[in-house]
Amino acid sequence: MLRIALCDDQTDARDALRIQLEKILREESEEIVYEFSTGTNAASWLAKHPGEIDLLLLDVEMKGLNGMETAEKIRTFDKNLIIVFVTGYADYVFDGYRVGALDYLMKPVSEHKLRDLIHRVRTKLAEEAAQSFTVKNIDGTWRFRLCDILYFYSDRRLVTLVTENGSYPFYAKLDDVETQLTPHFVRIHQRYLVNPANVDHIGAGTVTLGDTDLPCSKRYQENARRRIAETMLDN
Repeated sequence: MLRIALCDDQTDARDALRIQLEKILREESEEIVYEFSTGTNAASWLAKHPGEIDLLLLDVEMKGLNGMETAEKIRTFDKNLIIVFVTGYADYVFDGYRVGALDYLMKPVSEHKLRDLIHRVRTKLAEEAAQSFTVKNIDGTWRFRLCDILYFYSDRRLVTLVTENGSYPFYAKLDDVETQLTPHFVRIHQRYLVNPANVDHIGAGTVTLGDTDLPCSKRYQENARRRIAETMLDN
């Protein structure tokens, strides 16, 4: 799956880039999800929808918040989004490294360069897939790095993924989530699955992550203590 957003204040430029992308993208698993006409709107939307976009093609020369300023704002809340600048001036190339941009495309964007870029993005996402978890619900699709997930908890058929920035519910069985994420996560309770790398303390009947105390039942306590201790020693 590859989800792309375009940000350019010129409608013609967005249309041209979209047409080129549509020739390259795989219909069954890749799509242009959103288009933004201002950097302010792009940054604001992305802040509220973490992990919903994999790649942002971002114009540098925009009115108001320009591309570089937009990228700087995005990096305050998202270090992982793949950002690629689209620009008519090579002078901006080196500035891109400052915000962790993957690359830049010179206008007018050639099909060859775009194909090469999409191939690199696909490769990067494939390499990261084993270290990520995807949530799908009625509000959209999010991809999270495993290291950013604190824990999961379940309430009947509803499982909620919890990060420092928010909670994301989806329909699943916690047993299935555990199977998928073993050995990266450890079960501490019938309703809780935690990331041992983010555990600060394990007590007699609780596990602490930051300011949150979660119950640790006797059934899982021995294995949880061992796994969490091993992770703490490895770190």
